Amino acid sequence: MQNPQTRYVRRGEVSIAYQVVGARGPDLIIVPGFISHLDLQWTDLAFSRFLERLASFTRLILYDKPGTGLSDPIPRVPTLEERIADIRAVLDAVGSKQAALFGFSEGGPVCALFAATWPERTSALVLYGTYPCGRPSEELLGEVGVTLEEYKRVASDFEDVVAHWGDGRLGRLIAPSAEGELQRRFWGIFERAGASPAMARALIEASMRADVTTVLPTIQAPTLVLHRNGEVFPIAAGRHLARAIPGARFVELAGEDHAFWVGDVESVLAELEEFLTGVRTAPPPDRLLATLLFTDIVGSTERASELGDRGWHEVLDSTTRACASFSNASAAVSSTRPATGSSPASKDREQRCAARVRSVGRCASSTSKCERVCTPVNASGSATSSAESRSMWGRGSPPRRKAAKFLRPGRFGISLPAQV
Repeated sequence: MQNPQTRYVRRGEVSIAYQVVGARGPDLIIVPGFISHLDLQWTDLAFSRFLERLASFTRLILYDKPGTGLSDPIPRVPTLEERIADIRAVLDAVGSKQAALFGFSEGGPVCALFAATWPERTSALVLYGTYPCGRPSEELLGEVGVTLEEYKRVASDFEDVVAHWGDGRLGRLIAPSAEGELQRRFWGIFERAGASPAMARALIEASMRADVTTVLPTIQAPTLVLHRNGEVFPIAAGRHLARAIPGARFVELAGEDHAFWVGDVESVLAELEEFLTGVRTAPPPDRLLATLLFTDIVGSTERASELGDRGWHEVLDSTTRACASFSNASAAVSSTRPATGSSPASKDREQRCAARVRSVGRCASSTSKCERVCTPVNASGSATSSAESRSMWGRGSPPRRKAAKFLRPGRFGISLPAQV
């Protein structure tokens, strides 16, 4: 999908960037962790997929903390009290009288304090991969069930990230299962765009000062605590949160990723949907059977020169109408174009379409299993038809190389499988 529109709300002298996605279900605001960037997160396929799924059963509210992402730079890190005022400013800006809060990592203590301070504005509380106190005493560590060595390891890991800010080490720490050079480069860009090196260090230091242990027993909102058992923050911290908040439910998830949009995301989404809406729906299928027809207007350059603009556009319109008999595809036609059908039943339509297209060109087709890899958009950037959204080039189809060049990544929401 296209990036949602980014708007700004002022709290005092600081402008806070926010977005709203979806329009069904309860309001849900994600309170970000260490850093965030509203625009860049939509360029990551895993992140955007997760947000789209959340927005399918909530009105999803996103924002960047002041000092990070698209929000104003600030000279110092705000206090927890100022952070919860940021949340309230964003909720007021979008007209939300009551919302569920999703506190991720560093955002967990902020959400806990908000829920305790403004219970009338909090419909539910979700705490994911977070902790109650950034610099616990040895006594509290023993009570929580975390060793001093575990605590020092976490602190050292984040110190290493900040010391090499912009190199992409944050991804290796919080999303280790998302491997590869492309991911490392993305995380490097995300770090540099998310915060300056000085702000990154200040954020770490501020998170170490956070302590909401005394307010946890006062939280009245229904609370769900989610924590993966192999991630950077010890799962004992999540269990302690659930014990300290009256009526909170704790769910242990499998996995090593701290980032909620990486790894087994279906388990996270299922728990969130059931907690927020009372129902748990099956995830949408990601593999389908589809037929794709590829057309090529032979000698297009010469014909366009011979026919002139009006005559050439008549040929293009004729080819478009022919392809429309096969699918609802609406991409612009030049000398080549794909058109897709949603099932093998489209084979008959393909043959009728091919007979019409052959008067001006040539065509080839393939039926194959396909994987939907993103929310499909057509050449104009708008959402595609249902037929386009299920499109896929089949293995070994004759115009494969030309198709690979024509179909830019994300253009039709399809991917080309490896040649076999």
